[in-house]
Amino acid sequence: MRNRAVSATIVAALLAGMVQAADAPKPEPAFTVRPIGRVEKPEGRSLIVLDKKYQPGLLGLGQWSHVQVIWWFDKNDVPQKRSILQVHPRGDKNNPLTGVFACRAPVRPNLIALSLCRIVSVNDNIIELEGIDADADTPVLDLKPYAPGQDSASGVKVPKWAKGG
Repeated sequence: MRNRAVSATIVAALLAGMVQAADAPKPEPAFTVRPIGRVEKPEGRSLIVLDKKYQPGLLGLGQWSHVQVIWWFDKNDVPQKRSILQVHPRGDKNNPLTGVFACRAPVRPNLIALSLCRIVSVNDNIIELEGIDADADTPVLDLKPYAPGQDSASGVKVPKWAKGG
């Protein structure tokens, strides 16, 4: 009889712990993203040099004229810059204070950047681009070909500050 009482107490304690755990705030999910390569800028050229293990993934990319390069704003990867949620776009105080999700500021909670680039060539694990607005040694996270039918929109509306040069 005593063993049943002890077992019932243990089961009750475990169930109580589960109920409490179910009510406790759940931790935010975390994601691990690893670079597939880096930006290099030798002698005025713009290159993406992929790790050799990702070279097979470039098959067919040379048939496209443009590529979307997804990269990491690694120079801004400090808690202070990740906590900024409003900026004057383009660093211009004449532009209205704007949320980082409504502009392309390099400071944001997740430092993911996107650049549309013209492909010059694809050779082995190296993609030469006409240019990219990332610094040398910037980590590249992913590449996606620019597909006009999928990556363009009609009836686009932009704020006044974004219409200027």
